[in-house]
Amino acid sequence: MRKLVFLIFFLPFLSKAQYYGGTQTFQFLNASTSARNAGAGNGLISVYDNDLGLALDNPALLNEKMKGQLQYSYGMYPAGVNYGNVSYAFHSKLGTFAPSVRYFSYGKFVETDEIGNAIGEFSGSEYAIGTSYCRKINDVMSIGASLSILGSQLYRYSSFGFTSSFSGLLVHPNKLLCATFLVKNAGLTLKDYTGTSQSQLPLDVQVGMSYKLKHAPFRFGFQAHQLNHLNNVYLDPLAKPTYDPLTGDTIPIYTPSIGTKIANHFNFQVELLASKSFQMRAGFNYMRREQLKVTDHPGLAGFSTGFSLKLKKFNLDYGIQFYSKAGTIHSIGLSSSLSNWKKK
Repeated sequence: MRKLVFLIFFLPFLSKAQYYGGTQTFQFLNASTSARNAGAGNGLISVYDNDLGLALDNPALLNEKMKGQLQYSYGMYPAGVNYGNVSYAFHSKLGTFAPSVRYFSYGKFVETDEIGNAIGEFSGSEYAIGTSYCRKINDVMSIGASLSILGSQLYRYSSFGFTSSFSGLLVHPNKLLCATFLVKNAGLTLKDYTGTSQSQLPLDVQVGMSYKLKHAPFRFGFQAHQLNHLNNVYLDPLAKPTYDPLTGDTIPIYTPSIGTKIANHFNFQVELLASKSFQMRAGFNYMRREQLKVTDHPGLAGFSTGFSLKLKKFNLDYGIQFYSKAGTIHSIGLSSSLSNWKKK
């Protein structure tokens, strides 16, 4: 057991893996399908309740309480980019299933010729159609998996493939402590954009843990992501040493410390469970802040916040993610159990 814990937490930092930016396709899979999760910085992978939206990010969170639940989410990026998701959960003797359809639209673009004359318009979009599944092993352990068909259409180029995720969940008997292990986006590109492309899916190995205080309405959690890559700090491959114009001293190429590399893998969350009808949450993603902040004016880059409101027949979730000075991402989610609409 100790060897397994060592491998999960420390092997990624000891390996020689390099930064993989620019080599992966279907990056929309990294965006959360849940407005609640978005409000916590996409790190709520170890919260065990009846939220179907969270279960689509981690299939091991699916459970019988979600039976008959219908969920829809919609998100808005700057410049007209948007995404959406619809899913439904049902339970059988084999376990809990949740079919889903997800899309990502990049909006309209003006096509020009080589000298800049407009000659038309084109668009870009991607989608994932599949299902998630979870089986409860015993009172404290569940395992889950998902499988989806992927499609992408960008200008005249298209790509197809499939992705899968696998996860395990441990819930302490007191229901206050949860831990999870998740492998996301393991799959293949069956048809790439061009004959020479060698795109890969954004494989992501994650672990997470959450703890609800016994005598206070707070839940704290963390997520460690991209554990399959040592270095997720972007380094310019063309960078060269520079010189101080006053002293003439050589300024070496930036090399991130081991502390920076480790911090880049962590995402932290907190939820305020004010009542059964109202919740608030916030998250902090160190890697997002370091990659997107403006050096002199970092602002709230990397932070996120949101709330949940439980009404009579449906739940409303809202999340806002602060990416950079360029703009923010707004997400809204609606979910309801079909049994709430049946006449009594």
